[in-house]
Parts: sequence; structure tokens; C-alpha cells
Amino acid sequence: MKLEGKVTLITGAAQGLGAAYARRFAREGAKVVVADVNAEKGQAVARDIGAVFERVDVSSEDDTKRLVRAVLDRHGRVDVLLNNAAIFYGIDNQNTSFAYLRKIFDVNYFGTWLMCRAVFPIMAKEGGGSVINQSSSAAWMHPDMPIETEDLPSFHYSVTKAAVNAMTHFMAGCVGKYNVRVNVIAPGPTMTEATKQIVDENMMGMIVNFLMAIHRPLEPEDLTGTAVWLASDDSKMVTGQCIPVDGGMIMLG
Repeated sequence: MKLEGKVTLITGAAQGLGAAYARRFAREGAKVVVADVNAEKGQAVARDIGAVFERVDVSSEDDTKRLVRAVLDRHGRVDVLLNNAAIFYGIDNQNTSFAYLRKIFDVNYFGTWLMCRAVFPIMAKEGGGSVINQSSSAAWMHPDMPIETEDLPSFHYSVTKAAVNAMTHFMAGCVGKYNVRVNVIAPGPTMTEATKQIVDENMMGMIVNFLMAIHRPLEPEDLTGTAVWLASDDSKMVTGQCIPVDGGMIMLG
């Protein structure tokens, strides 16, 4: 098992990709803390994998600090932080208001930053750790959206994920001296309930056949191996990297 004994805090772990990460990390021997705003679903995932659940609203600074204190009280340290929590399921792509853009930023970007801020002092004191942020191929994809001249879209989801990519680079450069690594995974469209709600079958077929080098949809489990590698000592000299896991839709380099 690659993650034997590593205390791993996963946000947004009640469903979708977060739940898949939690299950895989538990199989690899990690001591998983399932964190989510949805207590009912989060507790169910935690029970299934023999983990503990902690409720958290990542957009609240007080809540992120409380969560990390609870993990410290139980485990004494945090070895891995996987920032998966984001507004994606049920997102309103037609809402171009400034208020809605701020709401998406509060969770998708500031929530990631707040979790890193809460965990970093612990990792630095303990001699290091691995932070894995979650981005998206949407950070690079050029949107073709019908617009009116008086209603410029906010591109909220895509912009927050591009911001997470940039933050990862800056943060990695700053905290590496403490042996804290910060990387980001950028999934392509993955067959979670959230994606099925937003991307219809015809659109998914076009993405798979025309944009992806590997012509099959991603399943949540396709992402978990990369996360395990970034959490493990196998990647101990890898930091500041953005790794698309999308079947070859985005090719950096």
C-alpha cells in the first residue's frame, strides 16, 4: 500500500470524484478524513471506508480552522490535503451576475486557499507534506457562449479553476523550502452525476470523439491513481505541476 498511515484530508469527499479519491486512498492505507458540507452523504462515504467524517464549509475561514484542529486532535498531523471541494454540481451556467461569480470564487478558489492556509503551518512543523489541488480542463477550454452585448458572461467555473492553477504555482514556489509540495490535477469531463447533469450525451460524444486522444469517457477511478502518486513518496521531488488527466484533451508542454 502506497499511503500506509498517511493522514489525508479530502474536501468535497461526499460524492463524485471526492468520494472516489477517499475510497482509493483508504485502500492504499491512508487514514482518511472525509470532509464535506453534506453531512448525510459524507458520513455514508466515511462509514463505507472505515474513515471519519467532518463537516466543513470551505468558504468559511473559521470552519476550515476548526476542521484542521479536529484532524489534529484525532491524528496529530496532516500529511496530505486534497482540495476537491467546489461548486460544480447544480452550477447555473446562465447566471452571469457579479454576486454569483463571487459565490463560485468563495468556494472554488478561496476555499482552496483557506484550506491550504489552515494546513500549511502543520505540514511545515512536521517536516513536509503534499497538497493536491483540483482544477479542470475548463481552465483552458475556449468557451463559445451566446451573449448579448449588455450581458458579458463571467466564465465563473473556468476562471476559478484557472486561478487555482496559478495559485498552485506561486504557492509551490513559496513553501518548497519546508518540504511541502503543491500540485494540481486537472480532470477532463468525468462521468460523475454532476457532469451527467451538465453535459448531455451528444455533447459528451463530441468531446470524446473530437477533443480527446483516447476515445472513451473518463470515470472517477481514472483520476485516483494520479492523486495517489502525488500523495506518495514516489513524487517527492514533484511540485508546482499541473497534470491534466483528460485522455489527451489538453496537452501541455
